[in-house]
Amino acid sequence: MSIVVMAVMAILILASVVTWVIIVERARTMNKAKKALFEFEERFWSGMDLTQLYKQVYNDPNPEGGAESIFRNGFKEFTRLRQQNSMDPESVMVGTQRAMRVAARKESDKLDKHISFLATVGSITPYIGLLGTVWGIMNSFQGLSDSAQLTLAAVAPGISEALSATAMGLFAAIPAVVAYNRFVSQSETIIGSYETFSDEFTSILHRQIHAAKPQPQAVKQG
Repeated sequence: MSIVVMAVMAILILASVVTWVIIVERARTMNKAKKALFEFEERFWSGMDLTQLYKQVYNDPNPEGGAESIFRNGFKEFTRLRQQNSMDPESVMVGTQRAMRVAARKESDKLDKHISFLATVGSITPYIGLLGTVWGIMNSFQGLSDSAQLTLAAVAPGISEALSATAMGLFAAIPAVVAYNRFVSQSETIIGSYETFSDEFTSILHRQIHAAKPQPQAVKQG
C-alpha cells in the first residue's frame, strides 16, 4: 500500500474504534435514563407528599434521572417564588416553568452528547475509503508502465489492496448510521416523556397555587 492508502486505512480504523466506544457508552446512557425515568415516575405518582419527595431527591440525587432533575429544579423555584408575597400566582408559574425548561434542555443535551459524531462518521467515511481506493488504483495502473508484462496478475494485488479501503469505509459507516438513527429515536422518546412529565407537574402546581392553601410545604398531587 502507498502512504496515502495506509493513512486512509488508519483514519478509518480509528473512526471505527471511536464509533464503537460511543455506541457502547450511549447505549448504557440511554438504558440508565429510561430506567431512572420509570423509577422516578413510580415514586412521583405514588401519592407521596411532594415536599418529602423533593427532600429525598435533593439529598440523594440520581445523575441519570432527567425527570427527577426537572422536578427538583421546578419545585425548588416554585417554593422560592411562592414564599415571596409580592409574587402573583401567574408569575410564580412562569418562573417555575422557566426553571423546568432549563433543566429539560440540559437533560436533552446529555442524551444527545456525541451522537452528532456518529452522523459525521456515517457521512464521510465512505468517501474517505473511496479516496483510498481511487488513489490505490491509480498507483496500480501507473505501476504497469514499469512492468514488462501487462497482465491482470501484475495489477490485481494493488487493486485488491485499494478496494479494501472502500470496504473499511463501509465497515465504519454502517454501524455509525444504524446507531445514530437508533439513538436519535430513543432520545426523542425520552425527551418527549420529560416534556409530558413537565406538563403534568405544571398542572399539579397550577392547581395548588390557585387553591386556598397559603403554605407550599403541604403541596400534594392533585
